[in-house]
Amino acid sequence: QVQLVESGGGLVQPGGSLRLSCAASGFTLDDYAIGWFRQAPGKEREGVSCISSSDGSTYYTYFVKGRFTISRDNAKNTVYLQMNSLKSEDTAVYYCAAGGYCSNYVSYDNNYWGQGTQVTVSS
Repeated sequence: QVQLVESGGGLVQPGGSLRLSCAASGFTLDDYAIGWFRQAPGKEREGVSCISSSDGSTYYTYFVKGRFTISRDNAKNTVYLQMNSLKSEDTAVYYCAAGGYCSNYVSYDNNYWGQGTQVTVSS
C-alpha cells in the first residue's frame, strides 16, 4: 500500500521542540522532493520547508528559517522536520507531501500526501 504517514506532533510549550516524521511505504522517498506544509485553523495551507531529491538541498520559509531543520534518512525511508524554539503561531496541522521538485520551500507536482499531525504550542 502506497502511503505517507506523519507522526511526532503534540502539545509543547513556547520555546520547546518537536521532531516530526514523514514515513513512506510502498515507494522510495528519496525519489521525490519532500515538502512540509501546515494549516492553522481558519487559514490556508502553506509551505514550510522542502528537501530536493536530486542533491538534498533544503529550503525554508522565512518564518521558520533558523528554527526548523528538514532532513532525510534514506535507510528508514523517512523525512524529518526538527522544530526548535517553537512559537504559538507555529500551531497547525502539519502535512508532508512527496512531489516532483522544490521551488524554494514548496514542493510541487505532489503525488502523495500524509494525513497530517497536530502541533499545538501553548503554555
